Amino acid sequence: MIICHKREELRRVLDGFRLKKQSLGFVPTMGALHQGHLSLINQGLQENAFMVVSIFVNPTQFDNAADLIKYPRTLAHDIELLQSFSERIVVYAPTVEDIYGNTIAAKSFDFDGLEHQMEGKFRKGHFDGVGTVVKRLFEIVQPDYAYFGEKDFQQLRIIQKLVEKHALNVKVIGCDIFRAADGLAMSSRNQRLSEAHRAVAPFIYQILKAAKLRFGMENAKEVTEWVEAQFDMQALLELEYFTIADENTLLPLETKENTKSYRAFIAVFAGEIRLIDNIALN
Repeated sequence: MIICHKREELRRVLDGFRLKKQSLGFVPTMGALHQGHLSLINQGLQENAFMVVSIFVNPTQFDNAADLIKYPRTLAHDIELLQSFSERIVVYAPTVEDIYGNTIAAKSFDFDGLEHQMEGKFRKGHFDGVGTVVKRLFEIVQPDYAYFGEKDFQQLRIIQKLVEKHALNVKVIGCDIFRAADGLAMSSRNQRLSEAHRAVAPFIYQILKAAKLRFGMENAKEVTEWVEAQFDMQALLELEYFTIADENTLLPLETKENTKSYRAFIAVFAGEIRLIDNIALN
């Protein structure tokens, strides 16, 4: 396994792969790697000769400074995990300066309104930060394929829109949500859950599955009201939002149409830890 901390050394390594016309996959991460990340990398390894995995805690996508400070940084453990996983991985673990230079700031993006729904309503500037760092990483790595988990489905759609609008030469692949045995969607934030909150957190996926069943018999308003009532009775979890939206536009559902695909999105606070999840409804 090769580890690079500077974009120049990464480019030298990747140029060698390109001379051999070997396909290159990419999984961008913020570290604190878990089985969800490994599932993305594994899919990429099946479809490409080599995988680049970036490990970079991006400061411009945190709307809460405390969240940035508390975000787990486990680079040594992450590298050890990847070394044991496959030799066909190149790790890119840059400094902030290597990505941003002397100006650490997000650029402004227009994602055709995708950025104003759900997470965009609660995390000001978040998707500008995501767009800035992902576009920069795509420019540095120049992968053939990039793999993103559907747990962050809104982010996945926004990155697909980024590639489309900026004519970037990479194919974005969405991958199934990887869940713990009890249904909790894998996330680096799970490491910060208290024992009590970790025990109750699978309730989120249980509610999503129940909402999917109700969606076949009830309208979006009725399903939403039922979900809100369930969380009102759950003392350890606080519902921030539950939305049923069009998978393509991410606009909230008003009138159900048989030709469209819908997805339920949820954000929940378990103490101070914010958890998100989603489920396809049809």
